[in-house]
Amino acid sequence: MKTMKTVLLSLLTLTLAGQVWAGSNRELVIMSHDSFNISEGVVEVFETANNVKLRFLKAGDAGAALNQAILTKNNPMADVFFGVDNAFMSRALDAGIFEPYASPMLGNIDDALKLDPEFRLIPVDFGDVCLNYDIKWFSTRGIMPPTDIADLIKPAYKGLTVVEDPATSSPGLAFLLATIGRFGDPGYLDFWEKLKANDVLVTNGWEDAYWGQFSAASEGKRPIVV
Repeated sequence: MKTMKTVLLSLLTLTLAGQVWAGSNRELVIMSHDSFNISEGVVEVFETANNVKLRFLKAGDAGAALNQAILTKNNPMADVFFGVDNAFMSRALDAGIFEPYASPMLGNIDDALKLDPEFRLIPVDFGDVCLNYDIKWFSTRGIMPPTDIADLIKPAYKGLTVVEDPATSSPGLAFLLATIGRFGDPGYLDFWEKLKANDVLVTNGWEDAYWGQFSAASEGKRPIVV
């Protein structure tokens, strides 16, 4: 169910300072969110082509990982950060943790996705943030799934929804912004008060919400997830 169409933009970014590379023991540390994944084949090709060893540092959900990068900017934990989206973009740029980099691949990227004219952030992907529901759960109970964000506060959906914390999660922040767009300010505050009263579950990040609480993907009890 797509009740909101907030578009996310994942960005590849470079930190201000990194580790010193020397000789044949060069290591490139990539900091990212917990759900980041890349095939071993791609890693091997990159390491061979660039004579470098990759090390991946997963640091929580997107917002939590970015917060760590900002807090440690004077002594960076990594050379590269992957996973800033347009929702967290201003926070990253205001913190001044990234160096500009004009990639030779920029010509292959749609200009509409180039949100930072200084190229401190390089777009690599985009997609929708949606509300997903467990088809089997609703069909076996003869309950119609919600068709609008406003439905989530109805008694029929009490205790069925899990969302992510907007302070630490990229999808969580996107959902919060979507509610502001839908209900306005201060109308969104009233929506969230009613959503809380309707027993919404808030998790730290998408990994726990989807793989830990969403009934269609885990042993969880919540059939609606952002």
